[in-house]
Amino acid sequence: MSARILIVEDEEPLTMLLRYNLEAEGYEVDTAARGDDADTKLKETAPDLVVLDWMLPGLSGIELCRRLRARPETRQLPIIMLTARGEESEKVRGLATGADDYIVKPFSVPELLARVRALLRRANPDRVATVLSIGDIELDREKKRVVRSGRAVDLGPTEYRLLEFLMERPGRVFSREQLLDGVWGSEIYIDERTVDVHVGRLRKAINRAQESDPIRTVRGAGYALDDRFGRAAS
Repeated sequence: MSARILIVEDEEPLTMLLRYNLEAEGYEVDTAARGDDADTKLKETAPDLVVLDWMLPGLSGIELCRRLRARPETRQLPIIMLTARGEESEKVRGLATGADDYIVKPFSVPELLARVRALLRRANPDRVATVLSIGDIELDREKKRVVRSGRAVDLGPTEYRLLEFLMERPGRVFSREQLLDGVWGSEIYIDERTVDVHVGRLRKAINRAQESDPIRTVRGAGYALDDRFGRAAS
C-alpha cells in the first residue's frame, strides 16, 4: 500500500511540480492551497506525511503545525516545512513548532524526495522498502549493494542511482529529461545524451553472458525497466 502525502502549498506551479514527482515515486498525493482547507482535510483523514508551506492563506503553516501537534491523532504525523525564510532563527522556530524537517525555497526536488523517504522510513519502516527486487536483480538501499543471481554487481554512484530510480517504477517509460531531473537533479545542466552513456554502462555492469537485459529502450521516448522481466523470472 502506497504512503499518502498531503501537499499544503498555495503556489500552484510548485504544487504541480511536487505532485508530479511524488506520484512518480509511487505515493498517493492530495493537495490543499489554504491552511484552513488543509486543517479540515486532516481532521477527516490523516495522511502518512505532510509537506507544509510556512505562509498560507486562511491559516498559516506554523499555526496548522501547532494544531496538528496538539491533537493525539496527528501528534506523530511527519511534517516537512517549506519556506522562503532561510534565517537560522526562523528554522529554529519552525522546528520548535513541531516540524520534523525544514527546507528553504528554492530547493532541490531530489533532496526533498530523499527527505520524504527518510521521514517515512523513520515513522513507518514498512512504507519504504529498503530492498528493491525485480527478477533476479536485488538492490539493497541500506548497504548500497546490487546483486544479480547471487553475483555482486559493481556500479558507480550514478549508475546505482539510475538503477534505483528505474527499479522504483518498473514498466514506466522515462524520457532522458525526466531521468536527468530524477537522477542528477533539475538544477544541474547535463546534456541529455549523457543519459545514454550511463544507461550503456549500467547495462554492461548488470548483464553477463546470456542474461536477459531488464532495461528497455523505447524509440523516441526513453528508457524503462521492463516489468515483464520481473514477472517472467518470478
